[in-house]
Amino acid sequence: MGKKQLDLLQGTLDMLILKAVSLGPLHGYGVLLRIQQISGEKLEIQQGSLYPALYRLEHQGAIASEWGESENKRKAKYYRLTTAGKALLRDETEKWNRMAGVIAGVLKTVPGDL
Repeated sequence: MGKKQLDLLQGTLDMLILKAVSLGPLHGYGVLLRIQQISGEKLEIQQGSLYPALYRLEHQGAIASEWGESENKRKAKYYRLTTAGKALLRDETEKWNRMAGVIAGVLKTVPGDL
């Protein structure tokens, strides 16, 4: 690919999956591709991390699934965001933005500020 991939911070995968699925129903591999697409190819999710996260989010009721047919005519499980998932995405986004602000403030600190 040539571009350096950013390391995914722990705890953000669920939020990224919820965001990807909030843009429209997707099968598992489609979720992976959507995250790559909307990150400008800077995030690459491994299938070994993705599928356990999809299972966990479905078990929590944040996403629901149903079987359908993929673009290549194969049977695929499609995921969609539930009402609970919309609330979770909103809450996790707010937490992420607050944390990013705190970290940005810490990084701006210089010796004279202490």
